[in-house]
Amino acid sequence: MEILDYAFMQRALLAAVLVGVTAPAVGIYLVQRRQALMGDGIGHVAMTGVGLGFLLSWSPVWMATLVSVLGAVFMELVRWYARTRGDIALAMLFYGGMAGGVMFINLAPGGSTTNLSSFLFGSLSTVSASDVTAICLLAAFVVLITVGLRRQLFAVSQDEEFARVTGLPVRFLNLLTAVTAAVTVSVAMRVVGLLLVSALMVVPVAAAQQLTRSFTATFAVAVAIGVSVTIGGTVTSYYQDVPPGATIVLLTIAAFIALTALAAPLARRRARALAAAQPGGDPAECVIPAGRGAADEVGA
Repeated sequence: MEILDYAFMQRALLAAVLVGVTAPAVGIYLVQRRQALMGDGIGHVAMTGVGLGFLLSWSPVWMATLVSVLGAVFMELVRWYARTRGDIALAMLFYGGMAGGVMFINLAPGGSTTNLSSFLFGSLSTVSASDVTAICLLAAFVVLITVGLRRQLFAVSQDEEFARVTGLPVRFLNLLTAVTAAVTVSVAMRVVGLLLVSALMVVPVAAAQQLTRSFTATFAVAVAIGVSVTIGGTVTSYYQDVPPGATIVLLTIAAFIALTALAAPLARRRARALAAAQPGGDPAECVIPAGRGAADEVGA
């Protein structure tokens, strides 16, 4: 294939696959926790890290990772200790992150706000070999956490009180989820962009939920959707010369709409099958479906 003849496209496709895996893998826990917009807030904070990277002549990816992790930790501390005025603190953090990024990059030698464009909206040609190395290492960390601790993270995301009673370190796991989300933002910013990464965390999960009933199935389908749209968006961006981040997000939304349309007839078919399976003398409303606990859901 012609597209694979170019080294920059090889790097871009590898980065796209890693983003397609990691973003939904973290997003499924954020959706369960009703923190769907957390990735968007971390993306604003990461802009300061990008600006500092240019100012200090360090890797913007690693600097953005450091700053976004610190921002995620701060967000969790606000959630724990400042419930009443926490929204004001978070607003200052998000807007300060954006302003800091613009300021630092303008103070950098030869820097200007145009340098931010590839980080805000994604860019195929700017994915360097060092970026790929950083993305691979960060993606490995994300996969290790989201898959290796899936039972514990799911339990905490579903019901913190239940998780605390069972002896799980709830605060540590919440903090780990926030840190993992911050790392994912840094992984995705070269391909999708800081301003659009939250969509790739949330929409594939919402699309998968239209068809699936268990956590494991939702996880697998969401990752499959994420990989499909990131590869599709990257290839489309190359051939049509359109922004990769916007293309990926639009494809993700299209997948959500398609699966939502498909879910309705599937739900009716399941309902008819359930009705047909009912004993002849028992009305459907008298039948109590078997319940499933959090542990069963994770193990499905």
